[in-house]
Amino acid sequence: MLERTEKKIKLNEINDVKEFVQAAGSCDFDVDISYNRVIIDAKSMLGVLSLDLTRELTVKYGGNNMQFENVLSKYATA
Repeated sequence: MLERTEKKIKLNEINDVKEFVQAAGSCDFDVDISYNRVIIDAKSMLGVLSLDLTRELTVKYGGNNMQFENVLSKYATA
């Protein structure tokens, strides 16, 4: 099984969410985003918007996509 990468991000506004979901949608592997115990498919705009965007979110994925990595690093937290 492929190793899943985990990164912490912060999406501050609707346009951040749009860009993130579009980038996740371009991946040919599963991308999950979570806060506490709630896990959402990161390719779902409504799902991501249902999360508490005032919080740091955890992204888990099991593949490699440079465009997606670039978007993640843009929103990465320390």
